[in-house]
Amino acid sequence: MEGETSKTRLLRSETSVIEEWNGTASTKLVKTATITISGNSVQKSALRFNHFSRRILDAFVPEGFPSSVTPDYAPFQLWDSLQGLSTYMRTMLSTQALLSAIGVGEKSATVIGATFQWFLRDLTGMLGGILFTFYQGANLDSNAKMWRLVADLMNDLGMLMDLVSPLFPSAILFIVCLGSISRSFTGVASGATRAALTQHFALQNNAADISAKEGSQETVATMIGMALGMLLAHITMGHSLAIWFCFLSLTIFHMYANYKAVRCLSLSTINCERSSILLSHFMETGQVLSPKQVSVMEHVLPLWMTSWTEKSRTEYLHPRVRLGVRPSSLNSNEVVELSHLAGSYYSKGKYILLQRNDKISVIMHRDSIAADVLQAFIHALVLVKLVGESGSGHLESQSWMSKNYETLIVKLQSSGWRTERLLSPSVVWKANWFFSSSDEKLD
Repeated sequence: MEGETSKTRLLRSETSVIEEWNGTASTKLVKTATITISGNSVQKSALRFNHFSRRILDAFVPEGFPSSVTPDYAPFQLWDSLQGLSTYMRTMLSTQALLSAIGVGEKSATVIGATFQWFLRDLTGMLGGILFTFYQGANLDSNAKMWRLVADLMNDLGMLMDLVSPLFPSAILFIVCLGSISRSFTGVASGATRAALTQHFALQNNAADISAKEGSQETVATMIGMALGMLLAHITMGHSLAIWFCFLSLTIFHMYANYKAVRCLSLSTINCERSSILLSHFMETGQVLSPKQVSVMEHVLPLWMTSWTEKSRTEYLHPRVRLGVRPSSLNSNEVVELSHLAGSYYSKGKYILLQRNDKISVIMHRDSIAADVLQAFIHALVLVKLVGESGSGHLESQSWMSKNYETLIVKLQSSGWRTERLLSPSVVWKANWFFSSSDEKLD
């Protein structure tokens, strides 16, 4: 009995410690409390400050941050919030000018006149958004960086139109409608590219959480920007020179913040320009660049805006490739050559490459899938490069593809690239080719 009693007392004198941790990733957990059990006594030591600050942070960043998002999420959101802040500050200045232009505060202005002008402004914006979606909707996903930057530049133009509207009373309706159209482009392009970027940031299938937290961040930036904008509008009221100085200064900062934001992005999807950069480097060195390395080399503005140098004209191959060409658009000689290629080099393929002057036209087969489109585009880039270097053509490019294409895809995947499809405008024109022979009886 005495032995059992001493054993029981010994067990009761032991101390147990239970730690409470918060987080979703095992490497990014935060200790929030410590529970100590000694005999019958329990002591709790909660780190309330850390827990409280974490709860506040959870309202603005995705759950599991930073391990649940890509490394470029934080710098992009920082610059994106700063550009949003400057936008809402300028909005106060441009809205003040717009209301003054349509007659708010003047005795001669009528309610019906101001309402009609506002109605036309909104109507032209809606129609502009529909037309922009019709012509460019399929391109937004493949060039998310460029369209993200263009969207904010169009927004700058729209606010500039509002600010200059009081200076031209006779053309106010035209200027206001032009600004509304510019902002409609912004709404479509910004919304579409934001969806593509959200998918890029999501490492744990948490796109909805990222989107919701991005809304919280934008709300805070909006409130701060509106408050500062109202203060700025009050200070500069009646001083045209001060208004223009503040507006232009904020616009320059807005453009810089947007440029830095898109430059932070290291997208792992393959579009036409990234595939051109990757292939050129692979053919020269046998190695594949990482998404971060390619992000430094790719353009964030249209290629024609930076193509005045010899380097830009020779380094990028993709402008010389036309993907998804309509067969009926070919002339008679090209159709004959197409038939010859279909029966020889590409008899077993899901695409045909046709050389037309200095460009390569890609005709996709009716049964082709996304992987075939990527292969066809890479093959076309190889053909462009080989023709430019040695004047050789289809046989050499076929040989290169059979030896190196599978290796290229494996290396791309191991470097973090997504190779399931090529981000490009939709291929809406396809073809089907087959051959038949007929025997004629000769007398």
